[in-house]
Amino acid sequence: MLNVDSVEKGIVIDHIKAGRGMYIYNYLKLDELESCVAIIKNVKSEKQGRKDLIKIDGIIDINLEVLGFIDPNATVNIVEDGKIITKTKLKLPNRVVDVVKCKNPRCITSVENEIKHEFRLSDIEKGSYRCVYCDSMYSAS
Repeated sequence: MLNVDSVEKGIVIDHIKAGRGMYIYNYLKLDELESCVAIIKNVKSEKQGRKDLIKIDGIIDINLEVLGFIDPNATVNIVEDGKIITKTKLKLPNRVVDVVKCKNPRCITSVENEIKHEFRLSDIEKGSYRCVYCDSMYSAS
């Protein structure tokens, strides 16, 4: 049985889709932190079957909208004195800017470097987004 200490003060990102933990770790640049970070992969879960989990010792600033884009089913728990003080259930954001790039070679964002890559949520059930400039589709899932 694997045993990872509980967090006294920090963040626990829970219910991450199995296999996405390292992607979130890399996106949040957790390797650059001085504090302790634990990634636990393929944890047994009654609801999900398997899930990933990230424990961060200490409070850091996290863009919850981007995290919701990466995994809308994850939860972010803020822990103080060993107890969860806030629990945030993530969801797909209505728009994302400069998180993913438009793959359409004819899109203005492919030619003009100064233009931000912006997508708007078009179908919440499918997790699909559309580029605001050329209407190309991007699926978040």
